[in-house]
Amino acid sequence: MRIGELSRRTGVPVPTIKYYVREGLLPPGELTSPNQASYGEAHERRLRLVRALLEVGGLPVAAIREVLAAIDDTERPVHKVLGAAAWAATRYGGEDAGAPEGGDGDGAADDAELKLARERVARLVEARGWRIDPGNRAAQALASALATLERVGHGGFVDLLDDYAEAAERVARADLDYTARRVAREDLVEAVVVGTVMGDAVFAALRRMAQVDASARLFPPE
Repeated sequence: MRIGELSRRTGVPVPTIKYYVREGLLPPGELTSPNQASYGEAHERRLRLVRALLEVGGLPVAAIREVLAAIDDTERPVHKVLGAAAWAATRYGGEDAGAPEGGDGDGAADDAELKLARERVARLVEARGWRIDPGNRAAQALASALATLERVGHGGFVDLLDDYAEAAERVARADLDYTARRVAREDLVEAVVVGTVMGDAVFAALRRMAQVDASARLFPPE
């Protein structure tokens, strides 16, 4: 198909398609003449994935390149591909921002709180048998959140970690069950991005709804 048809089928303007090609997000079409190129179903599929990463995942061009490189590396196990996609989908949001290298307050006191929080997270990971690298960014973000809770006088929140972890495991299994329905690598990655970004929004809304219900039951309105 010509670039105009590719544009009509995907809803992506021709200048935007050309931009994606220049940025390496979309492979060039096959030249049929010095000034014309032909595009196939693979281009349409890749273009739809790029749009999903941009519009649903909210990823910048640099992050999308990382995801596409993971997809195109046929030697990389699917688990690693999914990890690269999930990491790219979260690294530009609050999760990465919540994992500073050091404290943000009273220096040594903050470092001590963060160290204790990291030890608590490590014990949680070990107790639940999670196969997570020690340097996992989500684990770092969790430790940072726990340290902050301690600083503001709510260190007791740590007692809820097991309940939170149990709920997280159930949600993660549901996420991956959805992802596992996909067969093609690009389908897998798109499912991870959608599940990670939109799934967070869905789960947060459900949590708020459940909190309202629990509050009404625990503290009945007069």
